Amino acid sequence: MTTLTEFEDYIDAGAAAISADIVIENGTLVNVDTAEYYKANIAIYHERIVAVDADVTDYINEDTRHIDATGKYIVPGMIDGHIHVECSKLSLTRFAQAVVPHGTTSIVSGLDEYISVVGLDGLTEIFDELAKLPMKVFWGLPYKTPYTIPESTVAYNVTGEDHEKYQALPQTYGVWETVREAIQTKDEDTLRAILAAQKYHKPIFGCSPMATGKDLNQFLMSGVHIDHESYSHEEFLEKARKGLHVVIRESSVTKFLAENIRAITENTANVARHTSFCTDDVNAHDILAHGHLDNMVRLAIQAGVNPMTAIQMATINGAEAYHVDDQVGSVAPGKQADILLIDDPTNFNIETVISKGEVVTIAGEEQVSFIPPKRSESIQNTIHHAELTADDFAYHVADDVKQAVVQTINSIGPFVRKRLDVTLPVIDGIVQPSVENNVAMASVIERYGVNGNHARGFISGWSIKRGAIATTMAPDDNNLVVAGVDAEDMALAANTLITCGGGQVIVVDGEVVSLLELPIAGINTDLTPQKLAQKELDLKEAAQRLGSQLPDPLFYLSFLPITSIPDLALTDGGNVDYPNLKYFDPIVSLQK
Repeated sequence: MTTLTEFEDYIDAGAAAISADIVIENGTLVNVDTAEYYKANIAIYHERIVAVDADVTDYINEDTRHIDATGKYIVPGMIDGHIHVECSKLSLTRFAQAVVPHGTTSIVSGLDEYISVVGLDGLTEIFDELAKLPMKVFWGLPYKTPYTIPESTVAYNVTGEDHEKYQALPQTYGVWETVREAIQTKDEDTLRAILAAQKYHKPIFGCSPMATGKDLNQFLMSGVHIDHESYSHEEFLEKARKGLHVVIRESSVTKFLAENIRAITENTANVARHTSFCTDDVNAHDILAHGHLDNMVRLAIQAGVNPMTAIQMATINGAEAYHVDDQVGSVAPGKQADILLIDDPTNFNIETVISKGEVVTIAGEEQVSFIPPKRSESIQNTIHHAELTADDFAYHVADDVKQAVVQTINSIGPFVRKRLDVTLPVIDGIVQPSVENNVAMASVIERYGVNGNHARGFISGWSIKRGAIATTMAPDDNNLVVAGVDAEDMALAANTLITCGGGQVIVVDGEVVSLLELPIAGINTDLTPQKLAQKELDLKEAAQRLGSQLPDPLFYLSFLPITSIPDLALTDGGNVDYPNLKYFDPIVSLQK
């Protein structure tokens, strides 16, 4: 928080009574407030912009640093409107190192994956890390945890009581990712969370994939203001017409920009003013290969969106939607000094980044050191489970059964899972996977030492022909998820992650062929973005040895416990039929 003395100094700096630390000279301002381009010079004092004028001579003394922006365009730092930053597997320090050079200077996040492991008290260590980074996080307290319906196991359950405490605090910016089903079922903790936020005039962030008509109307009665889940441009347009600020998502696997942007390019361009961007879930390899929000701006322009409009969607639109436009979103006096120098609005190549008043990159070269903090034992020792055996992964039925008809969770895409019934052989009372029928075994194991839950089921559509795969980075509860066609390999995969404190692993024929350790809460690492990207490629190549044809098997596996993905999921509580909000028995029938 700004002290009274600092506040007085900022006022004096605005009057040029205190000289600027940095001036940016001779650039062309992209004014997202008025949709204009014009020549301007920028003066920065500490973390804030103090002048945006044709002449800033009065703000300069012998100690002022000069940055020449001749031939460059001056753009506000960009805002990712919804991201589970932990799903990148990068620690916050390393994530900032990856995305800030691409112009992302602010993110909106619930830090919910950390909460599931270390609870709200554990976020103190995370916020201490964030305070030292040239990147801002506008934190929304998750509407509740766990998100799963029926409820899975996490280390900490966020309640309505937590919201009554935290929504009053200045570091809380609203309610994170309120799912439609929580409103539909009138979940008491969720309703209390919303009422607490409304008391302090803070926005409700929504999540309502494929909600239209009466389902959408019911959801909007909750006061939800923002939504980042639209599977079609028609759905997107209906939400915008009904007053929602709609966020276009382009993650590493779920790429909706090309479809959603049609609501703007084919229907009404005015929708764009109520639209912003998010990446939701990204990996290191994707960021290094394609960029971050800068990539979304370029994609929007390529789809036919005016460059000024696309830049507004990455900056001021999201700032206004999340009620943070008093701090970020445009280049104006009083705002945080988050400024990008780009080649031109059409190409949108970012050359220089200033964030929190600090020069982070010049001409693409890193100017600051990203040094992760020392990690506490409490955030590194989070896997609490005894070693497992092959029999722990077997699905037992009566000894005299010869065949079983099972309901598999069939992956049609990363965010679509449907029912597919398959007949499987039974040997010595154990239901067998079937390479021929494209069916593998799957388990989700509670890893916090809370109740010892171990749910078993069957997945299809993965084309796994051998071995096993496992992860402890698995939103929304980050339990231990294992899949494979060999129980011995599944046990080895699980035990490897238990021993190393979490991560992702591929096992083939009794051998660990690829391992990524994630020691921070079992979900993140302090590896540099470049080293993690290489590990991700190694894991993908190793997964091919299983025979899987999926574009990213570990991504699919980590998302298997997310119940809100239509229609089926597997959590530590069991196999989930989400449309009916209940568990199902994967055994449809048994034949003797």
